Amino acid sequence: MEQPAPIDRDDFVMNDDTILDIRIGMLLKIGMLTSAAVILLGGVLFLLHHGHSTPNYTVFHGVPDNLNSLAGIAAGVRHGNDLAIIQLGMLLLIATPVARVVFSIFAFLSERDYLYVTISTIVLAVLLYSLIWH
Repeated sequence: MEQPAPIDRDDFVMNDDTILDIRIGMLLKIGMLTSAAVILLGGVLFLLHHGHSTPNYTVFHGVPDNLNSLAGIAAGVRHGNDLAIIQLGMLLLIATPVARVVFSIFAFLSERDYLYVTISTIVLAVLLYSLIWH
């Protein structure tokens, strides 16, 4: 009877890129699930407060002015405002890929891969410009 080939321990060792990919994947999953849970909470609260009313579609009502800033959203969340909670969930969803780029910068710095640090920093600058100033 033939003996099975010995198991090489190196077959089970993950390289740094695989570990980095797993961590980035977890960051994206956690960010997406957290934002979905916050949006769901805000949606349930909105339906509890406004579910019985009939919407008026003849006039467009945008987001209230107090929910157009981070301070306004934070104040609304502290007071349990359902629309502010939904806005917070949307901000978390938008912040998830930005957090991924920031995480990548630090990961590439720890690996001393300065080319990718530079590229990731440029991507972060473009993201922040498009979110804040444009």
